[in-house]
Amino acid sequence: MKKTVGSTDKIIRIVLAIIIGYYAYTTIFEAAWLQTVLYVVTAILLITAFTGLCPLYSILKINTCKLKK
Repeated sequence: MKKTVGSTDKIIRIVLAIIIGYYAYTTIFEAAWLQTVLYVVTAILLITAFTGLCPLYSILKINTCKLKK
């Protein structure tokens, strides 16, 4: 697969993952499912940042990765 996540996008995803993960870890929710959803979002952000592949970007034909020729 072709990489679709650029370096700036990766940094933003990692920072968002840290913020969301910290919030999910430190906050007590009445609905336990909300904490689980936040952990899943955190995992997705980290996976897409470290692999450089975003399936949603591929579907929408978005590419933030600079192409080297």
